[in-house]
Amino acid sequence: MAGTLDQAKALLDAGRAAEALAITAPLAEAPDATHRALALHSTALKGLGRREEALAFDRRAVAGFPASGVAWHNLGATLGDLGRGAESAQAIERAFALGLDGAQSWGVLARARLATGELDAAEEAYRQALRRAPGHAATAAEYANIVWMRHGDLAAADAILDRCAHAGGEPPPLLLAKAKLYAAAGEQGRAADLLARAAERLPDDTFILMAAAQAALESDRLDEAERLALAAERQRPDHPGVLNQLAIVALAQGRPDLALAKARRGLEIAPENQSLWGWAATAARAVGDPLHAELYDYDAMVGVYELPTPDGWTSRAAFLADLAEALKAMHLYREHPSNQSLLHGSQTMHLLTGSDDPAIQAFFRALDAPIREHIAKLGTGTDPLRRRATGDYRIQGAWSVRLRPGGFHKDHFHPEGWLSSAFYVETPDQALAGEDRAGWIRFGQPPFRTEPALPPERWVKPQPGRLVLFPSYMWHGTEPFTTDERRMTIAFDVVPA
Repeated sequence: MAGTLDQAKALLDAGRAAEALAITAPLAEAPDATHRALALHSTALKGLGRREEALAFDRRAVAGFPASGVAWHNLGATLGDLGRGAESAQAIERAFALGLDGAQSWGVLARARLATGELDAAEEAYRQALRRAPGHAATAAEYANIVWMRHGDLAAADAILDRCAHAGGEPPPLLLAKAKLYAAAGEQGRAADLLARAAERLPDDTFILMAAAQAALESDRLDEAERLALAAERQRPDHPGVLNQLAIVALAQGRPDLALAKARRGLEIAPENQSLWGWAATAARAVGDPLHAELYDYDAMVGVYELPTPDGWTSRAAFLADLAEALKAMHLYREHPSNQSLLHGSQTMHLLTGSDDPAIQAFFRALDAPIREHIAKLGTGTDPLRRRATGDYRIQGAWSVRLRPGGFHKDHFHPEGWLSSAFYVETPDQALAGEDRAGWIRFGQPPFRTEPALPPERWVKPQPGRLVLFPSYMWHGTEPFTTDERRMTIAFDVVPA
């Protein structure tokens, strides 16, 4: 058995979770499953997005091996992935009591405290994690992002990354995290300069080259963007991300034929890559290729639904009021995240499906009918959206955004989803009463420069209780509003089950 599990571990390390799952399933499902078999099977399930199924095997591990701190750590980590912060913290505290004291466990505790709204305790847990592993770049990047969101202190967030670098942290992820922080703080030129220097010093790092190319493009340095993207192509000519970056640069240069060719080449290699489909559709629109109409069939693919009043509430208005209060208690941050699409607002940082609040639980139950209705309306087909349909689904991620006056979502898509969404809890009614579509969700406009320019093609007016569903590869953003109001939404991604 040991050799078989070693093979499964090697597959997991190589990112081949489905193959690992096939090996671990019979071993983990056996009545006398070993601790390691249960752990590796749970890891494989989580690698495939099947977190609820993974949880059952982690619970079996703590039941069968209650004195194992590792088993309690694994349970805490999975509970945290599911947004169940209080339970996650309890499991990690049990692991600590059994002798665990590693950086990974402190990182799980930090995320659990974020989910429960205990932000001081979360920051302390991040500090404890970095004391034990001061060069761990991913932890430093997480902590820096929280400091930025919570305090709006760019220098303090930057210092966390610098300390990690001085402790031997791997440079590329730290540099990428720095650049995201600078851009989030409105210092796009500083981010581009940092990544340009990084590309000079790390010319063999493809991902630094791609990030530097993108930052140069966003700073209108197109010659530099092309040079960096071509350098990445010389290193990894068949990497889907590189081909995607080349398509983006070609569109900015007014070469949509080349952009479409690069995107199509990427899709030959990675046919389910949502980012490549998004950029392929954009290039197809620019050249008049029928692929755009196939991928952006707004009438068939964008659905607008009014959420029914959940059981237990006398009206939808009463339900939305309770839902708004539950969500407001979670919007604890001063600034937007450094790695998301919103500007001038806040975003929750844990999976909302794990909340035990009655209104939030009721919301996710009420979603089932409109999601299934939308999937049924889509039907079957050979296009990249319909061919993935199985008739069933699971929610992959769920979060809330609260925009302040002047706030908006930059145009973006969701590369990890299949169907994406916007549900309106509170809307800026004064702004929406105008004729300029302020506060509306828009579709079809890419976020970066293109030649020719490609403006939005479709808008949907928000209203409380309204749910909008659309393909995850479809560009969407919001028209900014300036009235002294707030706009609060829940968003989630759906994938086929």
